[in-house]
Amino acid sequence: MKKLTNKILAVLALGLFVSTSSFAQKEGNGKRPEGPPSIKQILKDLDTDKDGKISLKEAKGPLKKDFKKIDTNNDGFISKKEIKNAPKPEKRERPRN
Repeated sequence: MKKLTNKILAVLALGLFVSTSSFAQKEGNGKRPEGPPSIKQILKDLDTDKDGKISLKEAKGPLKKDFKKIDTNNDGFISKKEIKNAPKPEKRERPRN
């Protein structure tokens, strides 16, 4: 009887784990974002000191990788205008299964 109870608890725990982890991966509306983020969203996500521009320390991903290319006035910050005029990162193709 004790073994059966332990098995039932293990199955319930696994079910709870799977359901909560899949729920946590969804965004608020359950959809994946389509296309690149807006300039407003980039600033909201990366501009941690809320000065309206992104420093090299705040930059991540393609902005960090291409910081010197995007920072056209070489002031050490990326402004809204520079984000708008930034070259689009190349799309990586997903491998086919």
